[in-house]
Amino acid sequence: MITPLGPSRGTATEALTLWLSSRLGIVVLAVVGAGVMTDGGAVAPFLERWKHWDASLLITIAEYGYGGDPTAEPDRGLPAFFPGMPLTLRAVHLLVDDWTLAGLLISFVAGAVAMVALARLAEFEGPRGTGGRAVLALLLWPMSVFLFAGYSEALFLAFAIPAWLAARQGRWSLAAGLAAGASCMRITGLFLALALIVEFFTRRQPVRQAGWLALPPVPLVLYSAYHYSLSGDWLAWKHAQEAGWGRHLVWPWESLITTWNSAMGEGQFAWAFRLEIAGAVVGIGLVLVLLYLRRWSESVYVGLQVGALVCSAYYLSIPRSALLWWPLFLFIARASTPGARWRQWVILAYALVVGPLMVLNTLIFMNGAWVG
Repeated sequence: MITPLGPSRGTATEALTLWLSSRLGIVVLAVVGAGVMTDGGAVAPFLERWKHWDASLLITIAEYGYGGDPTAEPDRGLPAFFPGMPLTLRAVHLLVDDWTLAGLLISFVAGAVAMVALARLAEFEGPRGTGGRAVLALLLWPMSVFLFAGYSEALFLAFAIPAWLAARQGRWSLAAGLAAGASCMRITGLFLALALIVEFFTRRQPVRQAGWLALPPVPLVLYSAYHYSLSGDWLAWKHAQEAGWGRHLVWPWESLITTWNSAMGEGQFAWAFRLEIAGAVVGIGLVLVLLYLRRWSESVYVGLQVGALVCSAYYLSIPRSALLWWPLFLFIARASTPGARWRQWVILAYALVVGPLMVLNTLIFMNGAWVG
């Protein structure tokens, strides 16, 4: 049941306290755990531990554009990254000389905005007290390290969750504008745009406001047109994923078989693929729950993502993508809200299961290994 808007100032304070405490905890983990992961060897400087994988590629785009570093081999995968994060990096770099630090600061500020919005969304839709639990559930997720690093997840959520809250309030011009901002960050913005359309019509909103729903996909169109002007390819971002990571559509059972075989191997990548399978199970389960609860718009938002991910050539970054599935964390928060005696144990059990994975993945990422 949706309660009237008006989350207390304490909701925002609680969300920010959890966010700041978790950031301090990761810093402590980075300082204390660095020597353990290197087995007594040389420890990289703090900032260097965060310049891995996508964080490095986003910096390359921000610094040189989609052509990449002219002194290095061309990277055909760069157009897979939408321009929102690189453009923000360039803006912050005007004040912060170090690119990696600029990325960390963006995620820090954007994450704070996202946590407050998530807490307010939780209390707008559910009983008082769910806001902090929703934030805690997100911060404990095994892949929450990507909300600290200079990735685009935190910046996407800083637009997407407030957009969803605005839509719930019937403020469609604001929702559309924020969703357009989210579309600048990731292709996930397209799924958000489609979910907003479903939300609009299932709630039977005034038709005169429907025009706002055309705004969120505009950044995708402009980005596609930009690459078309360079290469004549309207789907350069999609083809870049195929070229850079070998991601193309297959039947879901083919993807499962490929991932399963990799997960049953040995080494760190086998562990990563096991997490991918677990993420797929969580995603499919969440979609089924949302359908059962008749949460049609959230079903579209999560379901399209899960469908695209499990129909890829192999499972890749599914648990990391789950950071963007705020209905999951709202569900955990509501399930752990005091009522029946067993509910008070839900968030504790959740923390005991996923918390150690979050710590482990944070250490693995800082060591430069693949996490997701």
